[in-house]
Amino acid sequence: MRAGRAMQPATALASQAPLRLSGVGVFFHVFLPFALGHYLSSLLRNVNAVLATHLVGALALTPGQLGLLTSALFFAFALVQLPVGIALDRYGPRRVQVAMLLLAAIGALLFANGAGFWDLLAARAVMGCGLGGCFMAAVKAVSTWIAPNRLPSVHGYLIAVGGMGAASATMPLRAMLDYTDWRGLFCLLGALVACTGLLIALLYPKADGPAAKRGPLLPALREVWRAPSFRAVASLVLIPHAVFFGVQGLWIGRWLSDVAHYPEDAVAYLLYLGMAAVVFGAIAVGMITEWAGRRGMPPLSVAAAGVTFFVLVQAAFVVGYRPSFPTLSVMFTLVGTITGIEYAIVAQSMPRELTGRAATFLNLLIFIGAFLVQAGFGLVIGLWKTDLLGHAPLEAYRAGFALLVLIQLPGLWNFARQRKAPMVDLSRP
Repeated sequence: MRAGRAMQPATALASQAPLRLSGVGVFFHVFLPFALGHYLSSLLRNVNAVLATHLVGALALTPGQLGLLTSALFFAFALVQLPVGIALDRYGPRRVQVAMLLLAAIGALLFANGAGFWDLLAARAVMGCGLGGCFMAAVKAVSTWIAPNRLPSVHGYLIAVGGMGAASATMPLRAMLDYTDWRGLFCLLGALVACTGLLIALLYPKADGPAAKRGPLLPALREVWRAPSFRAVASLVLIPHAVFFGVQGLWIGRWLSDVAHYPEDAVAYLLYLGMAAVVFGAIAVGMITEWAGRRGMPPLSVAAAGVTFFVLVQAAFVVGYRPSFPTLSVMFTLVGTITGIEYAIVAQSMPRELTGRAATFLNLLIFIGAFLVQAGFGLVIGLWKTDLLGHAPLEAYRAGFALLVLIQLPGLWNFARQRKAPMVDLSRP
């Protein structure tokens, strides 16, 4: 990674001997340890897609319990967004991320030793609290040390690293189950999370400086919500983003098992292809958006085209054409990556003094939505009886995906209706 020049944080500039890092130094001391935290966060967020069969078999979970158990991480993610945003500005990414990763490691160990549904639910929530700041801490850290003109590409690299974490939660994780069970796996993951916290403590430069001065949080969030640019993006992309997070982390795998009747190895392979597609998708979205911008197409229009395609993919799940099952499982994740454009549009359209709080607020809404989608999808599936092997019928998944399509259509309709009106200037709040 090139930093363009030796970078230094604003707090270091005020000292008598400012700390400087070369481009290589920024990569090894800043990007790499925080990206590893984001990698593990994505892995743990998606791990239940492969472990679902083992958890259901060991604890006799219903579809509703499985959805609630997995989505508890999203709910915990949402709860910590605002406190984490405040803490990152006040104490810096190093101290905040080290403490939170240790909390996540404790959650993983609690999960490994859980004796029942409620034990695992509480442990999953603790993990979510600890992992809830991984992406924002990484963004905060790199934005301190990397030139602003490099941030969009580095942001794409971070999303790609998250995609690799999600991919690792499929076939590689399935292969590890040949040597240990799911409890041993969570012990190992907990140890890796703790080691990553130690790595950040040792490598990240101790140059956080004094606490940042911040205005009142709630008035700032009201200002963010009142910004036409923020509402325009949220109206179009927020629900699809929540659907993407909520479904790809659990229900695509269950759909492949219940409806397509693929064995575990085949499910893990298809999930791997889908999660690996996030890496390609994250880079492709940035390239397509830049290409479209040179031709006068605003990013929100690119997002609308992508969301339309994403909804069509979900509609294909409702149709249930069996030969398309393998392709659909990959296309859902590949096309769903377009929802990540939400962060870039908000960052470009909001005033600089509001971008941090806008991103935090956006995360809060996305994770609450993902929790509702993941848990709600499980409740819908639970309305149908499972067979003797615990598989839900095709009709249950058709109903679930049909409901998802319906809740995303108003955003597309609203975007199409507003295009006929004078265009919103997204460069203003």
